[in-house]
Amino acid sequence: MKVVVIDGFVDEPAALGVRPYLHPMVRAMCGAAIDAGCEVSYHTIDEIRSGLDLTRADLYAIHAGSAVPGRYLRSMPASRKEVLSLIDGTRSSMLVGGPMALEGVDREGVILAPNDPAATIHDLLTEGKVTMRWRNIEEWNRWMLLGAPTVLEHPDFPDPLMVEVETYRGCLRHAGGGCSFCVEPLKGKPLFREVDDILEEIALLSEMGVHNFRLGAQTCFVSYKATVSRGEIVPDPESVEGLLKGISSLSPKVFHLDNANPAVIASRPEESAAILKSVVRHCTSGNVLALGMESADPAVIEANNLNSTPEQVLSAIEIINGIGGERGETGLPRLLPGLNLIVGLDGETNMSLDMNMEFLEDVLSRGLLLRRINIRQVMGIRRDFRPKVKRSRFLRFKEEVRERVDRPMLETMLPVGTVLKDVYMELRDGNRTFGRQVGSYPLLVGFNYPLEVERFLDAAVVGWGYRSLTAVEYPLPVNHCPMAALSSLPGVGRKRAMRLARARPLGGRVDLERALGDNTVAEGILGMIGFDLPGET
Repeated sequence: MKVVVIDGFVDEPAALGVRPYLHPMVRAMCGAAIDAGCEVSYHTIDEIRSGLDLTRADLYAIHAGSAVPGRYLRSMPASRKEVLSLIDGTRSSMLVGGPMALEGVDREGVILAPNDPAATIHDLLTEGKVTMRWRNIEEWNRWMLLGAPTVLEHPDFPDPLMVEVETYRGCLRHAGGGCSFCVEPLKGKPLFREVDDILEEIALLSEMGVHNFRLGAQTCFVSYKATVSRGEIVPDPESVEGLLKGISSLSPKVFHLDNANPAVIASRPEESAAILKSVVRHCTSGNVLALGMESADPAVIEANNLNSTPEQVLSAIEIINGIGGERGETGLPRLLPGLNLIVGLDGETNMSLDMNMEFLEDVLSRGLLLRRINIRQVMGIRRDFRPKVKRSRFLRFKEEVRERVDRPMLETMLPVGTVLKDVYMELRDGNRTFGRQVGSYPLLVGFNYPLEVERFLDAAVVGWGYRSLTAVEYPLPVNHCPMAALSSLPGVGRKRAMRLARARPLGGRVDLERALGDNTVAEGILGMIGFDLPGET
């Protein structure tokens, strides 16, 4: 039998799947079909958009949907219209997994796999029936190995591809129902993958040429291999150290994580600090632990059985800043917290958003940093929510956070002149170029002049947006860069850029000061530029 697996670039809270990320479920789906004895081919929605004519198959399976829609640079998640067009254009069975399966698909004969599409595919191919079960641990590990060659077909392989690897599923708070909006408690008691199994998967991917990894799709990385004692989650620093040390020994180029429960960090500071120190020791800089706060309003916390109090979240932010705040080799701090806020939960009022803003401004006033503040509206997956806050108020809140918190934090975190290593140039838009570092929630870096794309370069920060940076290539070749690049330099502007251009070639500091007529401005940009003459290397 022939099976075609289509990567629809899923975007969801626990795992990233839009380019340059590869979602682990797609690899598992391929591995499950191979395990069932089928011939499997993997394609992306971008290939189909480019006119790919899919080969005839006995089963088509697509992983699609966007649970947390965002802004994308080079590619977009498959839309419902695109998925329906695919279904209508195939003459064989179509299985749909991912967030789109949870929402439902209005087409007769479609097989929905809202839980574990890989397990559904395997059972359909081996037993001829549709099941909604979760894979067991043996299947999980076997399918990830069998599906590993999928990476070779991804359009971003080997760079800037970043492969997501799972550590466990489920939630340690499952017995109490977990947070009202989250699907992880529905998966039951956590099922942890063993350290050796995760290492085997990453070692195989490394041998194939992958060198950027992210441990994602877990509710709380600090709780990997944790136990519950008298209702309290107790982390296991030894297991985490073994996992991180083993991955680090494989020398990944980028190695990041995602997601942590701030209540665990705050209530078990000793064990959590040991884990955070392991993270800083073994992972690459620019790492982010996204903390699930969701709301600072006590009424919302109680109504939705949320993880943490504002006091616990603040404590976790302080602990992570204290351990991971040092600047690392990429130009970014080694480890900083992110913060997730959800609008539209039960019990919420306009005052709830005011409380959220007060909390964020308190974090800022304390000199603490949040690498990423994610604000989204709740999705009614587990139950219906009836938001009392109007969308216009939600949008105004987001804008206030960007202006009053995000930008000041960026200015503190990345002052002018900071050098960011290995920015991958992804997109040209007119005379502007945009790139990002490979990593967990990378910052968008804009250049106000055209540059060659699909390559890496170092960049020096010259300005900030709300959630982005403006930069010039580092070192900026002052003798042959365009006028727009010269104008971007701090304190230069258009008139001084013209003076610099007329004075080229510049041989060094003296020439620079003479051309600018301002020693202070010259001093400010001297560390960002290079004086190579055209044609020199």
